[in-house]
Amino acid sequence: MPHIQAGDIRIYYETAGSGPRLLFINGTGADLRNRPNAFDGPLAKAFQVLGYDQRGLGRSEKPDRPYSMQEYADDAAALLDALGWDRAHVMGVSFGGMVAQHLALRHPHRIKRLVLACTSSGGDGGASYPLHRLGDMDVESRARFMIGISDPRHDASWRAEHPEALAAMIEQQAAAAATGADDPLKEMGARRQLEARIHHDASARLGEIRAPVLLCAGRYDGIAPLENMRFMQQNIPDARLEIFEGGHLFLIQDKRAYAEILRFLQQHPPE
Repeated sequence: MPHIQAGDIRIYYETAGSGPRLLFINGTGADLRNRPNAFDGPLAKAFQVLGYDQRGLGRSEKPDRPYSMQEYADDAAALLDALGWDRAHVMGVSFGGMVAQHLALRHPHRIKRLVLACTSSGGDGGASYPLHRLGDMDVESRARFMIGISDPRHDASWRAEHPEALAAMIEQQAAAAATGADDPLKEMGARRQLEARIHHDASARLGEIRAPVLLCAGRYDGIAPLENMRFMQQNIPDARLEIFEGGHLFLIQDKRAYAEILRFLQQHPPE
């Protein structure tokens, strides 16, 4: 399995595709064993995509101590160092978008173009939904709750009219939650990530981001509300905001999303 020492931890990573380099930073609780993921979509057909399990998750190391958003950003930079990637495009989704903001602030020279999807700046720019409050829910209850807040259109009426779709969504989330269940550190690592997420706040420093930025938002996102994305647009120099028809999962709900992301990343310059 492709592990590499990156800073103070060993990180599990994968690469796929060829072309310009793209670092993909995934969201809360993400584990590369769960498919589909960034390697299964159009990105790996146009770029050499690098994905990894963040500290505390998946097959990366899980030190039992508090984590910080700054550490998550430094992990990403250390992974680039370890693999000999001087610069790359970066795409961060949800929690990964929070990490990517700190990466852009702490290691600005590493980023060519930056995509921030369904995320928030924290602080004055608003926080994403406080997922740490869901820790006591059983797997099915949490899945049902997440389906509702990910896209508020999935209300009681929708659920009554689409029982098969609802069941499939619950099953998919339950399967993802079961991945790595035999790892005694899984629960602790996931909790450490959520604790770090509480303290995410890049709002006052967004004006320091210098990479070209595309902000991607779901019109009905109940986890990273559209107004949070608008705040980032107003505070990141020359950032462009694109709104897609979907909720927190608009990347799979709106076919336009990846087409727009590819168009942005393939623009020149910068080099």
